[in-house]
Amino acid sequence: MADGREILYFDADPGVPRTADPGVPRTADSGVPRTATDTRDLPQTRTHSQRRFDPLLGEWVVIASHRQTRTFLPPADLCPLCPSTPDRATEIPESDYQVAVFENRFPSLSTDHADFPATVEGSPETPLRDGYGRCEVVCFTSVHDSSFARLDPQRARLVLDVWAHRSAELAALDGVGQVYCFENHGEEIGVTLSHPHGQIYAYPFVTPRVARIAENVARYRNSHGGNLFGDLLAAERTAGLRVVAANEEWTAFVPPFARWPYEVQLYPNRRVADIPDLDGAQRDGFVALYLDVLRRFAHRFDDPMPYIASWNQAPTPNSGVPRDDWWLHLQLFSIRRAPGKLKYLAGSESGMNVFISDTTPETVAAELREVR
Repeated sequence: MADGREILYFDADPGVPRTADPGVPRTADSGVPRTATDTRDLPQTRTHSQRRFDPLLGEWVVIASHRQTRTFLPPADLCPLCPSTPDRATEIPESDYQVAVFENRFPSLSTDHADFPATVEGSPETPLRDGYGRCEVVCFTSVHDSSFARLDPQRARLVLDVWAHRSAELAALDGVGQVYCFENHGEEIGVTLSHPHGQIYAYPFVTPRVARIAENVARYRNSHGGNLFGDLLAAERTAGLRVVAANEEWTAFVPPFARWPYEVQLYPNRRVADIPDLDGAQRDGFVALYLDVLRRFAHRFDDPMPYIASWNQAPTPNSGVPRDDWWLHLQLFSIRRAPGKLKYLAGSESGMNVFISDTTPETVAAELREVR
């Protein structure tokens, strides 16, 4: 790109020139000629975020004040994720694309290293590090007025293959502890660009959620001799009470301990640690089930539900956190609790991280099963 960022194109159409492997991006050295160039006059990207360690909670906090200037809800004719035209250059130099991935222009984490003192000024108890990592944007389609739920199975499968490709590449970077693929959907969630897209964060640490889960899974293994993920999945499949939909490869259920008004977790029926580990049958099975569940979310109320789709992958092999028992799963949740009503994280949730649910998991599962 004009400012030195990397952009990758993926496609699954045999009629489009590409490399032999549809899961490999078309890059400048792939042997496939690239004609599009980024004609914008952009300064070279140099961002230096930082991370500060909270000694009370034992968690890292990322400081990225440069993100205050990022693009916010532009009109469709100024969308930076649509293909470029002769009259307007965007983040995508191509005139069309299937799936495009590029480094975020306003990243929370960056591979640019910066020198910081060992601790925050005036607070020797607060360790300070640079905000090393990588943040990527994944554009699911060139069609602006679309959504993941409206993708055809072939395109959805391509996106899954892209998540797998990028997860493997980013996990191999020195210093990356976890790779997180996610989608924010809907203005109520806080989306600043309405074009169908998601993001990938490569963190320099293991996130608090994954670290806590890994600890509890290890404790369960020591005390029960089994896999906590697997036992939870088996119980839900047997009971069926909270299962929303299932196929031979995946099960979608409302967790009995759901925090969000509408929350569904999707588990592969055969354990894998991360997205790259999924085989062809599992990938096809995920696409079928995920599109089904997304459409139930879209039609539960008159207006489609805003949601966050959150992949829970194992920490990277370099993280030092055990991966052997990790069970890949996707958490899909919405802050909408009823027509015209949102779940706000108020005193208990934001102040003490104790969620108080406005819905019952069993009722939510029954409601979503009835959606057609």
